[in-house]
Amino acid sequence: MAPAPRDWFSKQFGDTFDEKAREIGRFNLAIFGKTGVGKSTLVNAIFGEDVAETGIGQPVTQDSHLYMHADGHFGVLDTRGLEIGTDDETILSELKDYVRQMRRRPQAEQLHVAWYCVRSLDRRFEETEEHFIRELDRLGLPVLLVLTQVPMREGRCHPDAVALRDDIAARDLPLVKDEIFLTNAKADDFAGLEAHGLQELLDATFRVAPAGVEEALVAAQKIDLTRKRESANKAIRTAVGAAAAAGATPIPFSDAAVLVPIQLTMMASIAHIYGVGVDRATAAALAATAAATAGGRSLVTGLIKSVPGAGTLIGGGIAAAVASSVTWAVGQAWTTVCSHLSQGKLTGVSGALDSDAIRELFLDEFRGNMRKKLPGGYRQPGD
Repeated sequence: MAPAPRDWFSKQFGDTFDEKAREIGRFNLAIFGKTGVGKSTLVNAIFGEDVAETGIGQPVTQDSHLYMHADGHFGVLDTRGLEIGTDDETILSELKDYVRQMRRRPQAEQLHVAWYCVRSLDRRFEETEEHFIRELDRLGLPVLLVLTQVPMREGRCHPDAVALRDDIAARDLPLVKDEIFLTNAKADDFAGLEAHGLQELLDATFRVAPAGVEEALVAAQKIDLTRKRESANKAIRTAVGAAAAAGATPIPFSDAAVLVPIQLTMMASIAHIYGVGVDRATAAALAATAAATAGGRSLVTGLIKSVPGAGTLIGGGIAAAVASSVTWAVGQAWTTVCSHLSQGKLTGVSGALDSDAIRELFLDEFRGNMRKKLPGGYRQPGD
């Protein structure tokens, strides 16, 4: 017995989603600094998950004080039970062993960038911290030095933080491009303090991260929506090119399922980019595409037929221009849906997905984008 259309679609989407997860990989950040500098707050502000809380993560080796928490496309390495400035040699010894081991592993399991954090209003930077940073550099890790909890008002950072930055800069540390980042991860409206410096730190992290983990870093971070949109557009362009090649034959209309794998790959990629998990992404994709025929063969057909008058442009087959136009419109509409989902929208009061709202948003976006792409556009009844 053939699987029900929803079951078929869910399995195909889930398999494609898992394949894209392996392809995108993971960005791994090592973060160091004394207790109380605000490492967790900084990580959570940029990556949007409580990945650095005490008690989360697994030791990288038995009896290790280095703990890695990995979730989706982001991993963060932290220390536990040891203090920078007191236990440096133990930490560095464990880190040296770990770095040596991980370099024999796939790139997604290696460390890519290190942040060393100093609380700005402690107003001091100790010799032990300088030594620690130099040792990180010797291990081959690109190091970004971050001053945390820097007060800023009306665009001006606290003078004590600026003075500390200048003092550290004079030490000629092996920092990437000699940059020191002044940040405040969490705004305090009562005190009149604003969050700042996060985008600059993220930009620098992109600059020093290996090229092979850029896509994972785009997916992991939560603050740069422009990068996410650009990455989504790249996935759409790839799918459009594949759809044009597939549609050039022409393909009989009943065989439009040849476009389904192309569009599923595109949709899975975009879901990853916006951090939409597989369960919610699958449910949203079902609502958006209304895949309701056996084997999903008429997914694309159903999309086109949902637009009154579009079928007359197709005739007996899908020409390359139409196949690519439909795929582009699907990609743009799905990007909007995923963007909304990543912001906690399109859900009911219980937190469950609002399928009707997803379907309505997707079809409105799809129709609008089809109007832009199809030759001569189309007219809905009443237009």
